[in-house]
Amino acid sequence: MPSTPALEARGLVRRFGTVTAVDDVSLSIGAGETVGLLGPNGAGKTTAISMMAGLLRPDAGTVQVAGESMLDAPLRAKRHLGLVPQELAIYPELSARDNLRFFGRLQGLGRGELTHRVGEVLETVGLGERATGASKNFSGGMKRRLNIAIGLLHRPTLLILDEPTVGVDPQSRNAILESVEALTDQGMAVLYTTHYMEEAQRLCDRIAIMDEGRVRAAGTQDELVESSGRVDTIALRGGGDLDVAATAVRALPAVQQVVRDGETLRLTVPRAAGSIAEIVSVVSGAGMRLTDVQVARPDLESVFLQMTGKALRD
Repeated sequence: MPSTPALEARGLVRRFGTVTAVDDVSLSIGAGETVGLLGPNGAGKTTAISMMAGLLRPDAGTVQVAGESMLDAPLRAKRHLGLVPQELAIYPELSARDNLRFFGRLQGLGRGELTHRVGEVLETVGLGERATGASKNFSGGMKRRLNIAIGLLHRPTLLILDEPTVGVDPQSRNAILESVEALTDQGMAVLYTTHYMEEAQRLCDRIAIMDEGRVRAAGTQDELVESSGRVDTIALRGGGDLDVAATAVRALPAVQQVVRDGETLRLTVPRAAGSIAEIVSVVSGAGMRLTDVQVARPDLESVFLQMTGKALRD
């Protein structure tokens, strides 16, 4: 018999008045698997995560964590869940060790187990040498790592990480990514949201791309690239009237998507080699002064751009 999934969400729907924020979202995560949930701002990711974590009741659908129903038995389901929110949830006047002791008591850990776990998770997130001293003096990255340590204390079956590296220094960011990799090696399931495509490519076994409340595609990176039809990405950089150039090049039959990113137009085009000359001619004729042209074969970022029409940080 197959093992029970760490997370099994089926047909989740959530409405706010006349707005459907999440529309028929399903997601499954197995032990030792990291699944990325990617989407532009306003895609419905936070609402979906809130339902999966039991913070928000769905209008329709079901959520099970380690086989326990989040709707029918929320306390039992939440015992298997570690949630690390985007906003810091620590007490700045307390040390890292005292923060962990406090939250560990809330989670019902006994004194002996709690002492052991506090030491373990501090080492896991690289704070073993900073256990004492008020956490208000920590760097942003260290506070983020303490936030993750709190979510790990009770050995959850599923860890939900919502934008865990926002605003952190490169050293702390790499430490967080290494911690996530170590956790999945130990069999923990992870649901990971990020605005950094390279993090998703590094960490995630499977990726779900969400936009306008729905999961538009899901699978491994290779599967997503294959399903996209293997379109190429053309990056046109320069000055002049980029908006007029974007309008002009959108009219070409070969061009599927055009997104402006500062001084760059990013186009998704099947078989770019056969249409690059015409594209350059059209944007130049529309008043764009080209300084650089790059053609890239399909990757996860180009798939995301094609499916949502937006850059990940939009």
